Amino acid sequence: MKTKFVLAAAITILVTPALADQFYIVQNPSTKECHIVTQKPEPSVGVVVGTPFGARVEAEQHLKTVKVCHETTGSGSTTTTIKK
Repeated sequence: MKTKFVLAAAITILVTPALADQFYIVQNPSTKECHIVTQKPEPSVGVVVGTPFGARVEAEQHLKTVKVCHETTGSGSTTTTIKK
């Protein structure tokens, strides 16, 4: 009985991460805007920047550091677009 419980717990631990949402940073090639999405887009829709993230907060923090997702304004400063 104890063995079955341990086996069930081990399977749950291994399967649970596969069921979790993954977040992708995707750049629209024509507008250069980046979005965070939960499904990997088709190549014709946009370019995936980096690897999938396990939490939206991680993706948002990484998005702020990705140079291709920054737009340069006339004053030389940069802005980051985060769309939810």
